[in-house]
Amino acid sequence: MQTISPSPNPTLSLKSLFSDHKPLIRARPYSSNRALKRVVVQCVYRRDSSGGVGSNRADWQSSCAILASKVVSQQQDTEKTGNADITAVNGHKTLDLVPIDSLPKPLTITDLSPAPMHGAQLRVAYQGVPGAYSEAAAGKAYPNCDAIPCDQFEVAFQAVELWIADRAVLPVENSLGGSIHRNYDLLLRHRLHIVGEVQLPVHHCLLALPGVRKEYLTRVISHPQALSQCELTITKLGLNVAREAVDDTAGAAEFIANNNLRDTAAIASARAADLYGLQILADGIQDDSSNVTRFVMLAREPIIPRTDRPFKTSIVFAHDKGTSVLFKVLSAFAFRNISLTKIESRPHRNSPIRLVDDANVGTAKHFEYMFYVDFEASMAESRAQNALAEVQEFTSFLRVLGSYPMDMTPWCPSRGD
Repeated sequence: MQTISPSPNPTLSLKSLFSDHKPLIRARPYSSNRALKRVVVQCVYRRDSSGGVGSNRADWQSSCAILASKVVSQQQDTEKTGNADITAVNGHKTLDLVPIDSLPKPLTITDLSPAPMHGAQLRVAYQGVPGAYSEAAAGKAYPNCDAIPCDQFEVAFQAVELWIADRAVLPVENSLGGSIHRNYDLLLRHRLHIVGEVQLPVHHCLLALPGVRKEYLTRVISHPQALSQCELTITKLGLNVAREAVDDTAGAAEFIANNNLRDTAAIASARAADLYGLQILADGIQDDSSNVTRFVMLAREPIIPRTDRPFKTSIVFAHDKGTSVLFKVLSAFAFRNISLTKIESRPHRNSPIRLVDDANVGTAKHFEYMFYVDFEASMAESRAQNALAEVQEFTSFLRVLGSYPMDMTPWCPSRGD
């Protein structure tokens, strides 16, 4: 597993996204007191049937030579007199011209949004502080990227939407803790596209300040999922400590270091120990060595689906008549031999309750759901297109969250950092 250096950028927050910013470009004051550096003379040769000036090529060349000699002599006079404000050309006073090589170049789309190659100089937003597993996932997805820490998942989404970041790498599920429901709700709320996925083995360590012994500990702090993933091991270590949940694992290590807490330990990565000057009291304390978190990469624009490598497609759908349509939707994929890798249901926020009137029984109340489905097929394949066309006939809402390459890197439960 590749890791990346901590970003010099401070952690983004909701307040920083909407605060006043200084303009990126400042206009330089233009002064007309500039000597003429270069003059471009353009002559148009036009055939004139009247036989006047320009009626033949010799007259046209003579006119150009006369005009050019006057401009050169005028430039020499200006340099001698030192009057750069007003010059005279052919007896008429005029303001000095702006030197051509000093004009500002117009902005292009590349100035506003660089389009670097894959993984090169990308600005990647993640939730947490340096040393978090999300930062390691960003480094694995985009090596040598510029990682931007964010204090909330919502901020990471908005950082991409506001062009502060080019990508966002956010967790969606863990092999032990299950789905991260918050990010599934944010996928539907925001208009970002899934452009890839990465699976990261999670290797937990018990961290404390240098010189602290395990028997002195009275509290262990970490992310709620990290605490649950290490519950059995903490008990086996004989630690009589209180468990306390915080926002993220690396943030727990930072909190201990900043406050010099000698009775508190954190569950975090070995990289967090190096960053915040903590010692590792116990290594690999997760209850299950097959502990892996799946992250998705988000971007403002989707990628073009291909068929030369395994692809995965994520969709979300709903129906205004309840969950009875789920079987029909699943049969559309089964009929075309498309494998489903995930099904996730979330309450429908706009209409959470459905009422069914029945004169004999009364009024029945049911929850309305949004269904998230991942399937192994590319949107470039006709079978995937036909399956979604059939699904659209059964549903009242259907949205493709992204069609992206599958993570085919070998997975190893051993320590990756």
